[in-house]
Amino acid sequence: MGDLIQRWRAAARGAGAPDTAELTAAGDRLLARWREPHRHYHTVGHLSAVLDVVDRYADHAGHPDLVRLAAWCHDAVYDPRAPGDTNERDSAALAGTLLTEVGLPSAAVAEVRRLVLLTAGHTVAAGDRDGALLCDADLAILAAPPPEYDRYAARIRREYAHVPDPAFRAGRTRVLTALLALPTRYRLPEPARHWEHRARANLNRELVILRG
Repeated sequence: MGDLIQRWRAAARGAGAPDTAELTAAGDRLLARWREPHRHYHTVGHLSAVLDVVDRYADHAGHPDLVRLAAWCHDAVYDPRAPGDTNERDSAALAGTLLTEVGLPSAAVAEVRRLVLLTAGHTVAAGDRDGALLCDADLAILAAPPPEYDRYAARIRREYAHVPDPAFRAGRTRVLTALLALPTRYRLPEPARHWEHRARANLNRELVILRG
């Protein structure tokens, strides 16, 4: 059994799901989605990176296993042609169906769905420790060293290869501007201290390139 599937099973069991063959099968179904050929950034690599951040700062969350399950589900549906927050809403719906099928308690299912929906805009209410952890983990790439950030941006462009360059530049500019308009990119104390400045620098640098 692969390491990722073991992490999936551990999180689901920790959140209250029974240990069954169906649980492993559900993890395999999710991994198959993360491995779809049209993905270049939203891949198993992104899933692993998000899970690593969640594990690193799990003590800050009230229910870290639910955050882990939300990480698994948050980009499970990813269609670059889908408008608005369709992918996030469809990912939340998939999470609801899949987690119910494996026997997760209904309250836990509802919380995972809520967390997945937060990744549409990364706006987190004060005191929402689980939402803060998931969103900080999802946006951790923004604070990567410039060469790694540039590879991330290039992979996003590949996912939108069907979009003509002027339209892509306009759309990507809107996304980056919205991220810069957030009160903060990171809510947890340590990421906020160490990542915030670098993330803003990367976002502003990409905006200059897009507008050049």
